[in-house]
Amino acid sequence: MNKADLINKIADDTGITKTQANEALDSFIEAVTKTLKAGGKVTLVGFGTFLISKRKARKGRNPQTGAEITIKARKVARFKAGKELAAKL
Repeated sequence: MNKADLINKIADDTGITKTQANEALDSFIEAVTKTLKAGGKVTLVGFGTFLISKRKARKGRNPQTGAEITIKARKVARFKAGKELAAKL
């Protein structure tokens, strides 16, 4: 399912227009992004939690040359499924 499919599903299920569903989805994505950037987490009970995870710097290899490179430490977004979602899968 891509973003357009999700917008269509939201519009059909709620009886709102596709434009309104798109605005709602964009607002949700923006809110999650801002919260994660600020170092917080977003928990949706019964669904899961969006959070930031820190990856340490590590050694890697350039696949073209085989030369060893250093991969910098960075923050990555994670999603941890809640119990109810995990049980349904």
